Amino acid sequence: MSFAVPKPVPRIRFQDLVPWIVIAAGASSVLAHDWLAGAAIVLLGLAWCLLRESEGPPVLAFAFSFQWLQLSLGVFYCGIVGRNVPTITRSDYRPMVMVGLVGLLALLLGLYCGRKLVRTKPARVAWQVPSFAFNIRELLVLYVASTLVAQLLLDAAWHYPRFTQALVALANFRLFFLFLLLRRLVRPRLEFGPFSLVVVGEILFGFTSYFASFKEPLFLACLALSEAFDHRKLQHWLLLVVLGCVLLCCGVLWTGIKVPYRRDFQSQEFANSRIDRLKRISELSSRWLDKPLPQKLIELDKMVDRLWAVYYPALAISRVPADVPHENGAILVGAVKHILMPRFLFPHKAPLESDSDKVFRYAGVKVAGAKQKTTIAFGYVAESYVDFGLPGMFAPIFVFGLLMGVSYQWFRAQIHHRDLAIAFVTLSYWLSLYLFERSWVRNLGLSITTIVCLGVGTILLDRLLLAASGKRIVATRPRTGSGVLPAGAGFGIQRPLPPIPSGAGPGN
Repeated sequence: MSFAVPKPVPRIRFQDLVPWIVIAAGASSVLAHDWLAGAAIVLLGLAWCLLRESEGPPVLAFAFSFQWLQLSLGVFYCGIVGRNVPTITRSDYRPMVMVGLVGLLALLLGLYCGRKLVRTKPARVAWQVPSFAFNIRELLVLYVASTLVAQLLLDAAWHYPRFTQALVALANFRLFFLFLLLRRLVRPRLEFGPFSLVVVGEILFGFTSYFASFKEPLFLACLALSEAFDHRKLQHWLLLVVLGCVLLCCGVLWTGIKVPYRRDFQSQEFANSRIDRLKRISELSSRWLDKPLPQKLIELDKMVDRLWAVYYPALAISRVPADVPHENGAILVGAVKHILMPRFLFPHKAPLESDSDKVFRYAGVKVAGAKQKTTIAFGYVAESYVDFGLPGMFAPIFVFGLLMGVSYQWFRAQIHHRDLAIAFVTLSYWLSLYLFERSWVRNLGLSITTIVCLGVGTILLDRLLLAASGKRIVATRPRTGSGVLPAGAGFGIQRPLPPIPSGAGPGN
């Protein structure tokens, strides 16, 4: 099946961005009364210059930006809005923000260099396959079916601990088909009604979970829109602002109602009934809306402080090495060993240490843990500091970014249906890279499991669709001047050649 290829959205040139970055950095430093705000803006602008995409949404830039937000949000909120949060008053946050900015710079350089190491051929051959692998009806069926299957996989994940990570990763195929659907609803033209219906349905569905599961669909909606975003059109800016406001309101609302809502999960009947949970959410939301504005602002402060993932890392940096010695790589080595021993091959492997226990050991404060069905970490950057100190802590962060950049570019070249390739890298690398507060062991474990499970599944789906359409892959030997073989550069998609008629030849 063939579909029209949407026209590319005009891109802003690098040289056009530089003056705006400088102006924004200077204005931020003045408004926030802190040079850290200006430094953070420069880093963010550099990320959007280095991680731009010629095809698909700039998922690496988006994921990096969310980490940047978790590191620097409080600097802007407290400096510009003028409201203090506990992190400001109860910790020395500035050293952690400075260390974190350099850590994110190391990650950024790793991602950039990793993508440059894998050279890919321009996608002139890739467009010989259909622009979209599925039509809209097929996507709707796959989306609904994957949603039902995902619930079964998540239920099974906790009954089969050897395969928990793999089953949870496979359940993310629901989000894979959700993104494909959202992308089809904005390209080649925006279908505002159906798009809004899907997003609202996902928000309601996500609010009925124990955790804030509405976040991922909203982020995927923003990513889908970003690919078709045209900075010259006012309606695109308005839609972007609306989505941002919806995300902000959902976050503040969740902060205000999650404690009583989660308490109700102690009832098995409530936990097993999504209808009861939806009714409870509606009731709690109505109560929250009736609260006075000062109370809502307090809950906004709580959300900002929760999202600004600096408090526990700041405490850890103040205690290491003054009170607690550096680990000399023990945290990272332990994480790698844990990843290299999958539980389905090593069923008697020791259980993973709670991140909350690490927070107590290095930051010196007790936090909610397994008994409260949650875990609190101080993030891979702080763990790298505890492991190696300055400046050695930045080396593993750079290597992690390098490997993620290499794998990102490699997978883009191996999947020939461009919408499948874009959906895979968007979902997998968003889930793998967007959290600043995730520990090394969970960062590595989730990244590898998600990328491998979804990557293998997407490549198989890509090959099955090619086989069904009668196309075949033809390998050629590309010529490169550097001696580096461009991943996927010699693979094209061609239709089988028709048989040569009898008597045909060069002279006929």
